[in-house]
Amino acid sequence: MRSSLVISIDSGYFGSVIYLANHSNRSSSSSSTSDKRARIWVRYSLEIWSLFSIGFNLGSLTYPGKFDFVLHSIGMSLNVRKKRHYTNQNHEWTKKGWDISALSFHKLLQVLYEKDALNQWGSIVALTYIAAQRTFPNYNDMADNKAYLESIARSFGYFFGKNKKVRINTISQSPTRTTAGQGVEGLENFLNFSEKTSPLGNASAFECAQYVVSLFSDFTRKVTMQNLFHDGGFSTTGVGQEIIEDF
Repeated sequence: MRSSLVISIDSGYFGSVIYLANHSNRSSSSSSTSDKRARIWVRYSLEIWSLFSIGFNLGSLTYPGKFDFVLHSIGMSLNVRKKRHYTNQNHEWTKKGWDISALSFHKLLQVLYEKDALNQWGSIVALTYIAAQRTFPNYNDMADNKAYLESIARSFGYFFGKNKKVRINTISQSPTRTTAGQGVEGLENFLNFSEKTSPLGNASAFECAQYVVSLFSDFTRKVTMQNLFHDGGFSTTGVGQEIIEDF
């Protein structure tokens, strides 16, 4: 029986939590065992989070086996939240946002690498946004943070692939209603614009989760160091016909 561990570091602005799920091949007759195992995993998730929050030190944690996959999905900008324009940032806030949104990814990867904490052919995914490549004025310093995050995935991805046989990718998701996203000025208008521009429409949060699972699976063992757009075609569409008609 193979057990797989998923760690998702998810965040609003300040409140962060690790979601952890145990995926095992099991029959319905083992439901009580599964429930017990789930409680054990929750306990481990709390231990991991307490260590993560005080310095990414997994050294004192004893967990049942290595991880198969990890999802990094934390992001926050104090400048966005407090409505400081990109041209007039509070740079102390900028550094905090960078630390939370981008450098946290490197810190996490460094610990996983040093502790050899992933199985061979494991998968690491981080969430990003197209503002890392194109200008979206109200996305503010989060655009810089996402560009840095994507670079970390490529750079660390080489070493994880070469030495650990582990893959690292980023998913550039459609604009999505999240706790942190609510701080972006004009979000609703942009969601409508993106929906009309994308031939397939915006990808939902649930559809994004499904795509993440595909990158965790063995079907994508040789996909690494990529920034993969999951946006209904928005990233490669110049202008949608509905947008033209609106004018």
